[in-house]
Parts: sequence; structure tokens; C-alpha cells
Amino acid sequence: MPSLADQGQPQPSLLALSSPKWRSALARVRTGRNGSGSRSVLLGVAGFLFLAAAFGISYRIVTYFKGVPEIGPLLAGKLLAMAFLAFGGILLLSNLVAALSTFFLAKDLDMLVAAPLDWGRFYLMKLGETVIHSSWMVALLAAPLLAAYGIAWGGGIFFPIIAAAALIPFFVIPGVIGAAVTLLLVNIFPARRARDLLGLVTLLAAGGLVVFLRFLQPEQLARPEGFESLVDFIAVLRSPSHPLLPSEWASAMLMNWLTRVGDPLPVVLLWTTAAAFVVLGAALHRRLFMSGFARAQEGADSNIRGARWDWVARRVMRGVPPMRREFILKDLRVFFRDSTQWSQLILLGVLVVVYLFNIKALPLFTGEEVPVFLMTLIVFLNQGLAGFVIAAVAARFIFPSISLEGRQMWLLRSSPLDPRAMLRSKYVVGMLPLVILALGLTVTTNVMLRASSFMMAVSVATVLGYTLAVGGLALGIGTLYPQYDTENAAQIPTSFGGLVFMLLAIALLGAIIVLEALPVTDHLRAARAGGPAGLGPQGIAAFTGVALLMLVAGIVPVRMAAKRLATLEV
Repeated sequence: MPSLADQGQPQPSLLALSSPKWRSALARVRTGRNGSGSRSVLLGVAGFLFLAAAFGISYRIVTYFKGVPEIGPLLAGKLLAMAFLAFGGILLLSNLVAALSTFFLAKDLDMLVAAPLDWGRFYLMKLGETVIHSSWMVALLAAPLLAAYGIAWGGGIFFPIIAAAALIPFFVIPGVIGAAVTLLLVNIFPARRARDLLGLVTLLAAGGLVVFLRFLQPEQLARPEGFESLVDFIAVLRSPSHPLLPSEWASAMLMNWLTRVGDPLPVVLLWTTAAAFVVLGAALHRRLFMSGFARAQEGADSNIRGARWDWVARRVMRGVPPMRREFILKDLRVFFRDSTQWSQLILLGVLVVVYLFNIKALPLFTGEEVPVFLMTLIVFLNQGLAGFVIAAVAARFIFPSISLEGRQMWLLRSSPLDPRAMLRSKYVVGMLPLVILALGLTVTTNVMLRASSFMMAVSVATVLGYTLAVGGLALGIGTLYPQYDTENAAQIPTSFGGLVFMLLAIALLGAIIVLEALPVTDHLRAARAGGPAGLGPQGIAAFTGVALLMLVAGIVPVRMAAKRLATLEV
């Protein structure tokens, strides 16, 4: 890509180069506002509630740390540094994947690369696009935390400007690193293989980061008396920080402003490092981009072979009707051929590990006697947490199943195949692993919590019924709100339909917990009084209501989905 700035040819500004992107975004926003006001209101209310809850939790934690005598500012700074460290890891991983799409796989690259465009402007425009795509979610998550710090410590009216001045270079540094690493990988592997490799490495690294941060047990910082000596507490307080990490510079910059410390060193380090990284990244881009872009075009039509275990699956499902069996085999092939799909199992494993570690870390078996009421309450609430995990997994794997059919839906609807058979096959494929996960989580955590036989039976039956219901709910809502034009499965659960499903799933879970609270309370009272712990008429009515609620939630959406598919125009 030759540089034409020295030849006197006029070059468009960065604003003009990026205008198709932001004009398209504005057009989508205007179309959404004019076409579906209720969706915007629902999304706005859900986003406001989430941010308000995040701010409330952050504010309570920050004010608690601030109130600790002598070491309050140190604890608050440590918490902020750990938050920035987590944000930095997320940014680095997300930029690796986003840079591959923006620099090598975007649809506008054919026009931009062929245009007489200066390479520096091209790099800055694509780098800015990568940083924005990768950082907007992190900025949204950081906003309530930084607002809590600003209010608790009296940051003043200029604190938002200071926070923005810390976040901008903090976002740019991992963006440059991600673009450089992607550039090197694409010059070694074809772009499509590099995408699969980056996706797999990103998920492994993200899982490792989550497990690492959880095993640090940051809740220990709130209980200094639990350490044997001051040396142990200082050792925990110093890890995993390092003076050369940008997360340390960003947190020090903000804490210096909040604690009225006039030290310009973190500001200088943060901004000069970001500027130097941009210069080095641009030099690397000028040398290697064209060869990498050429290799990306050569590897654009790579094919993926089918699974070799197809004959094993056919023998296992020998008694299944042919139509349903072929649908099931097709879904299994598509799932394991797409690395963005099966690699999500890594994050699922990380989620399970962190969940079990949190249960194990509860201070319930430290030698002190814990009341039976508290233990039963924790076991009862644990099934609610397990239900939330199950709903999240269903949103990721079952909800997008119909949308992933994409443009081939016209072929399925034009054929004499029964759409109800397709729904049944997708339900079976999604529910079998989900039921295994639900039962494994429930039984394992109840054993760890030493639950009574009554609570074990209630938890297992409730979680099993809720899993079957939420699977039908996810499949039905995913069919009623399809996203056939979306190629990335990870974007489908974040759509309006995904929000509707999560709200309904949480409402169902809340209704189940409220209904079951009455028989569980009666059981506790009977056990405390030493009487028989049987179910009374109210308990039987409550469990019957729970069963009917699960049946309605699991069957009605699937029937509505079948009617929608039957009337779908192709």
C-alpha cells in the first residue's frame, strides 16, 4: 500500500473514512426507533436496571473499603487495580478476534485496499474501529465502578474527564497489541484458520484468566483479621500487580486524583506508552499488511470436513425415525464443524469450575456450628443459582439453534419435511447435555453443602423440571424472534429475542422459588420442632403449581414456534 501523502494527492480525513460505519449505525438506530419503540423502551429499562445494580454493588464495596482504618485507600486502590487487570485481559483477548475481522475479513477491504489511500490513515481508521468494537462493553462495565469511586471519594465534576483520559490510552494499548499479533498470525496461517486458532486461544486464555482471578480470592482483602500475620496480608495485597502493567498506571492515575496526590508519572507512562505502541504498530502494519491481506484472500474458500464419528451416531440412533435422526445428525455436524460453537464448551467448563469453587469457598465448615436454617436456606438458594446458570447456557446453545439455519431455512421449508420434527431434534440435541450439566451441578453442590435428603430431592426435581422447561422456552422464543441474517452465533443471544428469553427465564425461576419457599419453610419448622416433616396440603398445592408452571413454560412456546415455522414464507 503506497503512501501518497508525499505526492501531493489529497487524502480523506479519518472522519470521512469512518463515515460509512457511523452513518450506518445512526441509520439503524433511527430505523429501530421508528419501527419498534417498545423494544427500545424494554432494552433501555433492562440496561438501566443492570447499570443501577452494578453501581449499587460497587458503591457498597468501595465505601466499605474506604472505611477501613489506616489501609482504606490501599485496599480501594488494590480493588481498582484488579478490576483494570481483568479489563485489560478482556480487552486483549477481544482485540485479537476483532482485529482479524476489521483488518482482513471486513467487506469494505476490497474497496479500501484498491483505493489510493495513505497506509497511515488506513491503519488508524481500522485500529480505531477495532478498539471501539472491542472496548464498548468494557467501558459500559467500567462506568458504574468508576462512578462509585468518584462519588465515594469525592472526585468532583472533573472526575469523568480524568476517567476518560485514563481509559482512552488503556483501551488503545491492547488494541495495538491485538492488531500486531493478528497481523503476524495471518502472515503465517490463512485468515480463516487464523480465526479459528485465535478463537480457541482466546477462549482458553479467557477461561484461564477467570479461574486465575477467582483463585486469588479477592474477598480475603475485606477480612484482614483472617491472615496469620501482616506479612501474609501484604503479600496478598501485592499480587498480581506489577509496576510495568498499564492497569497499574490507569488505577494509580485515578487513585492519585481521588486521594489528591500530585504525581504525574502514571499519566506520562500511560499516554507515552500508548503513543509509542501506535507508532510501532503502524510500522509493522506498513511492512506486513499487504502480504497478510493476500494470504487472507487465498484462504477464503477453505472447506471443513465432516465428522468421522457419523457411523457411530447412526448405530446409536438406529431406532430413531429417519427424519428426526437426520435432523439430529445435521445439528451435531454443524455444531462440531464451527469452532465458534464447540469452543464455547471451554467457557462452559470454566463457568462450572468457578461455580463449584465459589460453593467450596463458602465459610460454612470452619469448625463453628452453622444453624440448620442457614444451611437449608443456602441449599435452597443454590438451586436458584444453578437455574440461572442453566438459563444462561440455554441462551447460548439452544436459543440460537433455529437462527443458525440461516438462508438454508428456505430449503427446509420448501421440502416435505415436518417442521415439528426439526424442533424435536433441536430440543433433544440441546437438552441432553443440558440435563447432564444441571443434574451434575445440583448433586455435586448439594453434596458439598451436606444437604438433607428432603432438600436433595426438592433441588434435583426442581432443577430437572426447570431445565426441561427452559429448554422449550429457549427454543420457542428463539423461533419467534429469529436472526437468520446473523453469521456469528455469539451475537444472537444479545438480540431483543435473547433479552425476552432471559427475562422470561428469570421470571419463571423467581416464581418457582417463591412457590417452593412455603413448603420448604414448613419443613424447617417441623424439623426444628421435632415433629414429622411431611408435606401438608399447602406444600402439595405449591409443588403442583410449580409443576404446572413448568409444563406451560416448556410446551406453549414450542407449539407457538411450530405454528410460526408452518406459516413461514419462503
